[in-house]
Amino acid sequence: MIPRHKIDRLGDTPLSKDITPILNGWDHEPEEFQVRIVAGLDGRDKLQRRIELGVMQMELSGRPDGERPFGYESLLEYHEAKALATKAPDVYELDSDACGELMLEGVQYYHRYLAAYHISRADLVVRDTTRNLRLFAFAVKHAVDRSDKVQFDQYRPYVLMIRARALGAEAMARNDHLASLRYLDEGIEAIRAFLREYDQEEDEIQCRELSRLKRIRREVEQMRTLGPAERLEQQLELAVTHEKYEEAARIRDQIARLKGVSPAPNSKPARPI
Repeated sequence: MIPRHKIDRLGDTPLSKDITPILNGWDHEPEEFQVRIVAGLDGRDKLQRRIELGVMQMELSGRPDGERPFGYESLLEYHEAKALATKAPDVYELDSDACGELMLEGVQYYHRYLAAYHISRADLVVRDTTRNLRLFAFAVKHAVDRSDKVQFDQYRPYVLMIRARALGAEAMARNDHLASLRYLDEGIEAIRAFLREYDQEEDEIQCRELSRLKRIRREVEQMRTLGPAERLEQQLELAVTHEKYEEAARIRDQIARLKGVSPAPNSKPARPI
Protein backbone atom coordinates (compact mmCIF):
# COMPACT_ATOMS: atom_id res chain seq x y z
CA MET A 1 0.00 0.00 0.00
CA ILE A 2 1.22 3.50 -0.82
CA PRO A 3 1.52 5.67 2.32
CA ARG A 4 -1.04 8.50 2.37
CA HIS A 5 1.67 11.18 2.40
CA LYS A 6 3.00 9.78 -0.90
CA ILE A 7 -0.23 10.23 -2.85
CA ASP A 8 -2.72 12.92 -3.70
CA ARG A 9 -6.23 12.44 -4.96
CA LEU A 10 -8.05 13.56 -8.07
CA GLY A 11 -11.65 12.90 -7.08
CA ASP A 12 -11.63 9.32 -5.81
CA THR A 13 -8.57 8.32 -7.83
CA PRO A 14 -5.17 8.16 -6.09
CA LEU A 15 -2.70 10.39 -7.92
CA SER A 16 1.00 9.63 -7.50
CA LYS A 17 3.38 12.56 -7.31
CA ASP A 18 6.04 10.56 -9.09
CA ILE A 19 6.97 12.50 -12.29
CA THR A 20 8.40 9.47 -14.11
CA PRO A 21 5.33 9.15 -16.41
CA ILE A 22 5.78 12.80 -17.39
CA LEU A 23 9.41 12.20 -18.36
CA ASN A 24 8.81 8.96 -20.25
CA GLY A 25 9.58 9.56 -23.90
CA TRP A 26 11.35 12.82 -23.15
CA ASP A 27 14.86 11.65 -22.38
CA HIS A 28 17.41 14.19 -21.22
CA GLU A 29 19.93 15.12 -23.92
CA PRO A 30 22.92 16.92 -22.32
CA GLU A 31 23.91 18.62 -25.57
CA GLU A 32 20.44 19.98 -26.29
CA PHE A 33 18.33 22.75 -24.77
CA GLN A 34 15.02 20.89 -24.50
CA VAL A 35 11.84 22.95 -24.20
CA ARG A 36 8.16 22.31 -24.86
CA ILE A 37 4.77 23.87 -24.22
CA VAL A 38 2.12 21.62 -22.64
CA ALA A 39 -1.50 22.03 -21.61
CA GLY A 40 -1.90 22.55 -17.87
CA LEU A 41 -4.54 20.94 -15.69
CA ASP A 42 -5.83 24.44 -14.95
CA GLY A 43 -6.49 25.06 -18.65
CA ARG A 44 -3.46 27.30 -19.11
CA ASP A 45 -0.44 26.31 -21.19
CA LYS A 46 2.85 25.72 -19.35
CA LEU A 47 6.42 26.09 -20.53
CA GLN A 48 8.62 23.13 -19.61
CA ARG A 49 12.36 22.71 -19.82
CA ARG A 50 13.92 19.26 -19.50
CA ILE A 51 16.86 19.22 -17.09
CA GLU A 52 19.09 16.39 -15.96
CA LEU A 53 17.11 15.48 -12.84
CA GLY A 54 13.61 16.21 -14.06
CA VAL A 55 11.70 19.09 -15.52
CA MET A 56 11.36 22.82 -14.84
CA GLN A 57 7.82 24.11 -15.35
CA MET A 58 6.84 27.76 -15.74
CA GLU A 59 3.69 29.74 -16.38
CA LEU A 60 3.58 31.42 -19.79
CA SER A 61 2.37 34.72 -18.34
CA GLY A 62 2.67 36.53 -15.05
CA ARG A 63 5.37 35.45 -12.66
CA PRO A 64 6.92 32.18 -13.90
CA ASP A 65 6.18 30.32 -10.65
CA GLY A 66 2.55 31.50 -10.69
CA GLU A 67 2.83 33.37 -7.38
CA ARG A 68 1.37 36.85 -6.85
CA PRO A 69 3.42 38.57 -4.12
CA PHE A 70 1.22 40.88 -2.03
CA GLY A 71 -1.46 40.55 -4.71
CA TYR A 72 0.76 41.98 -7.46
CA GLU A 73 1.92 40.22 -10.60
CA SER A 74 5.48 40.30 -9.30
CA LEU A 75 7.68 41.80 -6.60
CA LEU A 76 8.87 44.38 -9.09
CA GLU A 77 5.30 45.63 -9.62
CA TYR A 78 4.81 45.65 -5.85
CA HIS A 79 7.86 47.84 -5.25
CA GLU A 80 7.04 50.08 -8.22
CA ALA A 81 3.57 50.65 -6.75
CA LYS A 82 5.04 51.39 -3.30
CA ALA A 83 7.48 53.87 -4.78
CA LEU A 84 4.70 55.69 -6.63
CA ALA A 85 2.57 55.79 -3.48
CA THR A 86 5.23 57.67 -1.52
CA LYS A 87 5.46 61.44 -1.44
CA ALA A 88 8.91 61.27 -3.04
CA PRO A 89 9.11 58.27 -5.43
CA ASP A 90 12.64 59.16 -6.51
CA VAL A 91 13.99 58.59 -2.99
CA TYR A 92 12.31 55.21 -2.50
CA GLU A 93 14.94 52.82 -1.12
CA LEU A 94 15.64 49.12 -1.62
CA ASP A 95 17.76 47.47 1.05
CA SER A 96 19.94 44.45 0.32
CA ASP A 97 17.26 41.97 1.41
CA ALA A 98 14.73 43.48 -0.99
CA CYS A 99 17.34 43.47 -3.75
CA GLY A 100 18.07 39.80 -3.06
CA GLU A 101 14.39 38.91 -3.41
CA LEU A 102 14.10 40.91 -6.62
CA MET A 103 17.19 39.21 -8.02
CA LEU A 104 15.74 35.75 -7.35
CA GLU A 105 12.56 36.80 -9.09
CA GLY A 106 14.53 38.16 -12.03
CA VAL A 107 16.24 34.77 -12.39
CA GLN A 108 12.80 33.18 -12.86
CA TYR A 109 12.13 35.48 -15.80
CA TYR A 110 15.62 34.70 -17.14
CA HIS A 111 14.83 30.98 -17.20
CA ARG A 112 11.57 31.66 -19.02
CA TYR A 113 12.90 34.00 -21.71
CA LEU A 114 15.85 31.69 -22.33
CA ALA A 115 13.48 28.74 -22.80
CA ALA A 116 11.21 30.85 -25.04
CA TYR A 117 14.22 31.88 -27.13
CA HIS A 118 14.97 28.25 -27.93
CA ILE A 119 11.47 27.67 -29.31
CA SER A 120 11.52 30.90 -31.32
CA ARG A 121 8.84 32.64 -29.24
CA ALA A 122 10.17 36.15 -29.79
CA ASP A 123 7.02 37.64 -28.27
CA LEU A 124 7.76 36.00 -24.92
CA VAL A 125 11.47 36.80 -25.11
CA VAL A 126 10.86 40.48 -25.83
CA ARG A 127 8.24 40.72 -23.07
CA ASP A 128 10.44 39.15 -20.38
CA THR A 129 13.75 40.76 -21.40
CA THR A 130 12.04 44.16 -21.47
CA ARG A 131 10.68 43.41 -18.01
CA ASN A 132 14.11 42.48 -16.62
CA LEU A 133 15.68 45.59 -18.16
CA ARG A 134 13.03 47.57 -16.27
CA LEU A 135 14.01 45.67 -13.12
CA PHE A 136 17.67 46.61 -13.59
CA ALA A 137 16.82 50.28 -14.06
CA PHE A 138 14.61 50.26 -10.97
CA ALA A 139 17.29 48.61 -8.83
CA VAL A 140 20.01 50.96 -10.08
CA LYS A 141 17.81 53.92 -9.20
CA HIS A 142 16.61 52.77 -5.77
CA ALA A 143 19.12 50.30 -4.28
CA VAL A 144 20.83 51.74 -1.21
CA ASP A 145 24.03 49.74 -1.60
CA ARG A 146 26.07 50.45 -4.73
CA SER A 147 27.14 46.79 -4.91
CA ASP A 148 23.48 45.85 -5.30
CA LYS A 149 23.14 48.29 -8.19
CA VAL A 150 26.11 46.71 -9.95
CA GLN A 151 24.84 43.21 -9.21
CA PHE A 152 21.76 43.91 -11.31
CA ASP A 153 23.16 46.12 -14.03
CA GLN A 154 26.07 43.83 -14.89
CA TYR A 155 23.59 41.64 -16.77
CA ARG A 156 22.22 44.45 -18.93
CA PRO A 157 24.45 43.75 -21.98
CA TYR A 158 23.44 40.07 -21.98
CA VAL A 159 19.72 40.83 -21.79
CA LEU A 160 20.04 43.50 -24.49
CA MET A 161 21.80 40.94 -26.69
CA ILE A 162 19.14 38.25 -26.23
CA ARG A 163 16.37 40.76 -26.93
CA ALA A 164 18.04 42.00 -30.12
CA ARG A 165 18.75 38.46 -31.31
CA ALA A 166 15.15 37.40 -30.77
CA LEU A 167 13.79 40.39 -32.67
CA GLY A 168 16.37 39.96 -35.41
CA ALA A 169 15.61 36.25 -35.82
CA GLU A 170 11.88 36.92 -35.97
CA ALA A 171 12.44 39.49 -38.72
CA MET A 172 14.63 37.04 -40.63
CA ALA A 173 11.86 34.44 -40.41
CA ARG A 174 9.73 36.97 -42.33
CA ASN A 175 12.63 37.45 -44.76
CA ASP A 176 12.82 41.08 -43.63
CA HIS A 177 16.58 41.64 -43.61
CA LEU A 178 16.33 45.41 -43.13
CA ALA A 179 14.20 45.05 -39.99
CA SER A 180 16.62 42.43 -38.65
CA LEU A 181 19.57 44.77 -39.22
CA ARG A 182 17.67 47.60 -37.53
CA TYR A 183 16.98 45.51 -34.41
CA LEU A 184 20.59 44.34 -34.27
CA ASP A 185 21.86 47.90 -34.67
CA GLU A 186 19.60 49.04 -31.83
CA GLY A 187 21.02 46.30 -29.60
CA ILE A 188 24.59 47.17 -30.57
CA GLU A 189 24.06 50.84 -29.80
CA ALA A 190 22.36 50.04 -26.46
CA ILE A 191 25.34 47.93 -25.38
CA ARG A 192 27.75 50.65 -26.48
CA ALA A 193 25.73 53.13 -24.42
CA PHE A 194 26.14 50.81 -21.42
CA LEU A 195 29.91 50.71 -21.94
CA ARG A 196 30.04 54.51 -22.19
CA GLU A 197 27.96 54.81 -19.04
CA TYR A 198 30.55 52.78 -17.12
CA ASP A 199 33.57 54.36 -18.91
CA GLN A 200 34.42 51.08 -20.59
CA GLU A 201 34.51 52.17 -24.24
CA GLU A 202 38.05 50.83 -24.52
CA ASP A 203 36.80 47.36 -23.54
CA GLU A 204 34.37 47.17 -26.48
CA ILE A 205 36.42 44.56 -28.28
CA GLN A 206 36.30 42.33 -25.19
CA CYS A 207 32.52 42.58 -24.73
CA ARG A 208 31.23 39.15 -25.79
CA GLU A 209 27.63 40.29 -26.14
CA LEU A 210 28.62 43.13 -28.46
CA SER A 211 30.90 40.87 -30.49
CA ARG A 212 28.09 38.34 -30.97
CA LEU A 213 25.63 40.94 -32.20
CA LYS A 214 28.18 42.38 -34.60
CA ARG A 215 28.95 38.92 -35.95
CA ILE A 216 25.25 38.14 -36.44
CA ARG A 217 24.82 41.49 -38.15
CA ARG A 218 27.58 40.67 -40.64
CA GLU A 219 25.90 37.34 -41.38
CA VAL A 220 22.54 39.01 -41.99
CA GLU A 221 24.18 41.64 -44.20
CA GLN A 222 25.81 38.91 -46.29
CA MET A 223 22.46 37.16 -46.78
CA ARG A 224 20.62 40.31 -47.71
CA THR A 225 19.69 40.77 -51.36
CA LEU A 226 20.88 44.22 -52.32
CA GLY A 227 18.91 46.54 -54.57
CA PRO A 228 20.52 48.04 -57.69
CA ALA A 229 21.32 51.34 -55.98
CA GLU A 230 22.89 49.64 -52.96
CA ARG A 231 25.06 47.45 -55.19
CA LEU A 232 26.23 50.50 -57.07
CA GLU A 233 26.98 52.33 -53.81
CA GLN A 234 29.22 49.45 -52.75
CA GLN A 235 30.97 49.59 -56.13
CA LEU A 236 31.36 53.35 -55.74
CA GLU A 237 32.97 52.96 -52.33
CA LEU A 238 35.35 50.35 -53.72
CA ALA A 239 36.27 52.52 -56.72
CA VAL A 240 37.05 55.51 -54.50
CA THR A 241 39.08 53.32 -52.14
CA HIS A 242 41.24 52.20 -55.08
CA GLU A 243 41.40 55.78 -56.45
CA LYS A 244 39.59 54.87 -59.69
CA TYR A 245 37.95 58.26 -59.92
CA GLU A 246 36.73 58.08 -63.51
CA GLU A 247 34.95 54.81 -62.78
CA ALA A 248 33.62 56.28 -59.52
CA ALA A 249 32.16 59.26 -61.41
CA ARG A 250 30.41 56.93 -63.86
CA ILE A 251 28.95 54.83 -61.01
CA ARG A 252 27.84 57.94 -59.18
CA ASP A 253 25.95 59.11 -62.24
CA GLN A 254 24.24 55.70 -62.50
CA ILE A 255 23.15 56.00 -58.88
CA ALA A 256 21.80 59.49 -59.50
CA ARG A 257 19.77 58.29 -62.46
CA LEU A 258 18.34 55.37 -60.44
CA LYS A 259 17.28 57.80 -57.74
CA GLY A 260 15.78 60.22 -60.27
CA VAL A 261 18.42 62.89 -59.71
CA SER A 262 20.17 64.56 -62.64
CA PRO A 263 23.93 64.03 -62.38
CA ALA A 264 26.09 67.13 -62.32
CA PRO A 265 27.99 67.56 -65.63
CA ASN A 266 31.66 66.54 -65.64
CA SER A 267 31.72 66.12 -61.88
CA LYS A 268 33.99 63.67 -60.10
CA PRO A 269 34.19 62.39 -56.56
CA ALA A 270 36.55 64.41 -54.48
CA ARG A 271 39.97 62.86 -54.03
CA PRO A 272 40.70 61.84 -50.45
CA ILE A 273 42.99 64.23 -48.63
